[in-house]
Amino acid sequence: MFAIIGVVVVFGAVVAGFLMEKGHLLVLFQPSEMVTIGGAALGTLLIANPMHILKGMVGGVLGVLGSSKFGKARYLETLKMMYELFGRIRKEGLVAVEADVEKPAESALFKKYPGFLNDHHVQHFVCDTLRMAITGGVEPFDMDQMMELDMEVHHHQALAPISALTTVADALPGLGIVAAVLGVVITMGALEGPPKEIGEKVAAALVGTFLGILMCYGVVGPLGASMTKGAEEENQYLHVLRVILLAFLKGSAPMLSVEMGRRAVPAHVRPSFDEMEKALKGGGAEAAAA
Repeated sequence: MFAIIGVVVVFGAVVAGFLMEKGHLLVLFQPSEMVTIGGAALGTLLIANPMHILKGMVGGVLGVLGSSKFGKARYLETLKMMYELFGRIRKEGLVAVEADVEKPAESALFKKYPGFLNDHHVQHFVCDTLRMAITGGVEPFDMDQMMELDMEVHHHQALAPISALTTVADALPGLGIVAAVLGVVITMGALEGPPKEIGEKVAAALVGTFLGILMCYGVVGPLGASMTKGAEEENQYLHVLRVILLAFLKGSAPMLSVEMGRRAVPAHVRPSFDEMEKALKGGGAEAAAA
């Protein structure tokens, strides 16, 4: 949401400043410059990136335009789910949750937590770790290494679309210059025309440079920075799950395990102990976060 507001502010401020100096907005509307810059930027993306990175980039940009998935309510829901899961394991043993882990979508326990089921990577992260615990014979240290490796691989994959978008942002000023040079070439061919026509062509050429720089520093670059923060939020969320799982695998009680996880939650979205306790007792994550 804030990303949309930010884009509106960027363009609003630029247009307002232009109009304050008695500029004519139609001069800035140059479809040929937009086609040149936008088409060249799209071409560089297609040349440099495979399809899975392009899909990740589109998904990342759409994610930036919405709200964060990892707010206080999501953490409370996660803490409640892990507490309920560990409580069942404590009472009935690891084998009791084998069916839940093998088929999470059909699990009565996991169905109560749609945020978990809708996030396939988080689902695999938790269930694959518990699968290894169910098989037995794996030390907590080795489980921790596996979780850390999974987090590293996923984080590297999450950063690839961001790197691609940042590369395009860095290229946009250069592509704006390309569009401007083409405009100058056209202007050179019209030197015998009236001064007004020449002035219009020079203005169109300069708009190309303007658009390239504006899109780089005002839109695409900030979108890449926001996507980076989103990837960091997801990595922090996985770290919390890692802390909770490792604590329980080392023999800690369910309450102590989720409390250790709560302490690992970033401060700006960390629920208080009372909020967590209310959620664990059945108040619900949304009610506790209110």
